[in-house]
Amino acid sequence: MKIAIMQPYFLPYIGYFQLVNAVDEFVVYDNIEYTKKGWINRNRILVNGTERYISLPLKKASDFFDVRDRYLADSWIQERGRLLNRIYAVYKKAPCFKIVYPLIEKIILHEDKNLFRFIINSLYIVNSYLQIYTPMTISSTLNINHELKAQKKVIQICKTMNAKNYINPIGGLSLYKNKDFLEEGLSLFFINSNNIVYQQYDNDFVPNLSIIDVMMFNDVESIKIMLDEYKLITN
Repeated sequence: MKIAIMQPYFLPYIGYFQLVNAVDEFVVYDNIEYTKKGWINRNRILVNGTERYISLPLKKASDFFDVRDRYLADSWIQERGRLLNRIYAVYKKAPCFKIVYPLIEKIILHEDKNLFRFIINSLYIVNSYLQIYTPMTISSTLNINHELKAQKKVIQICKTMNAKNYINPIGGLSLYKNKDFLEEGLSLFFINSNNIVYQQYDNDFVPNLSIIDVMMFNDVESIKIMLDEYKLITN
């Protein structure tokens, strides 16, 4: 069995969904420390041909809180309308807008203010739309030593789930060693996305934007082809 383990990201880029689609089980960390500089509650969309950030505002809390212990700010009730208006304005002329925008509305108007539950709901909705049927497991439900960190935690999750293959984003190439996984009876792979390019109005292409952008400009069948545009490598 092949598994992957990732943080929850807000409407992430297509590489995230390539990873979900590439495995038999996808583990999403909920009991992991929230990081300000990552992609947990922000992403990028296309605005006038350039990338611009969108984000989920959060209530003030300790920097040491886990993702599952963070909540959307009270201002989100007002801000979500402005976010939807922004998405509407920049993508209303995109070829798949009429199909995709109601999906984005459903995601943004989700009433649960818990950050993790809000994001996992969005991942379920996008997976369903893209016809990705990989089961998702929440990390805190696993019977492991949750005090473990980094590679040791990944290996224990793999063994607990009876996985034989672990696939990680290419960014972790320097973090995990194939030798250490092989000693535990596991194979380690890294997913390396091909160069995915598509038409974004008449602009120069801006890569790695939120999946919102991909869905607005491409139909499901085209995206399903993109999901397989990667190579698995080892170190």
